[in-house]
Amino acid sequence: MSPVLKASHGILIVLLISAVFLCSIQSGEVPAEAEDVPVKFALHSTSFQANGEIPSKFTCSGSNVSPELSWSNGPSGTQSFVLIMSDPDAPCGDFTHWVVYDIPAMTKELTEAASQNGTLPTPAGEGRNDFGKAGYGGPCPPPGKPHRYVFRLYALGSKLKLRPGGSRSQVEQALQGHVLAQAELAGRYGH
Repeated sequence: MSPVLKASHGILIVLLISAVFLCSIQSGEVPAEAEDVPVKFALHSTSFQANGEIPSKFTCSGSNVSPELSWSNGPSGTQSFVLIMSDPDAPCGDFTHWVVYDIPAMTKELTEAASQNGTLPTPAGEGRNDFGKAGYGGPCPPPGKPHRYVFRLYALGSKLKLRPGGSRSQVEQALQGHVLAQAELAGRYGH
């Protein structure tokens, strides 16, 4: 076979493969590789960037209001969400700043200052933080190296139905066996 015929044969094969691929896309068929891509449950905030600095407004040095949080792609079968915010770098260990449970399944956001201004979605309840109070307690590290603050959102296949003011350990014990997915968002703050 001459070099010209070999080149045209190769081009013809490439064109045929391209045509088959384009026809499958036009017919609505998705290539096998694209079918298995999972959609990730994710937690976001317009108040700070992931792994970025948390503005002082959301800390004990500022207004101490809870940041805006939103989420996407909650898994099918979700009955409620639980949110736990903690500081794993605290001198005394993992310090709890905020616990919210029984957030309704249709909820996709907690607005800024939701903990302080009573806009948590009904029937969501707030647990006790390690400051000894129910509700949000913002970052308040000792002077020195910035601490990480981790927001964990759990999608549950049930509701917890705990009394208001439950502790983090009570919430974590109640959610065992009911977690469908978990999303995480972290920020930093230091004095």
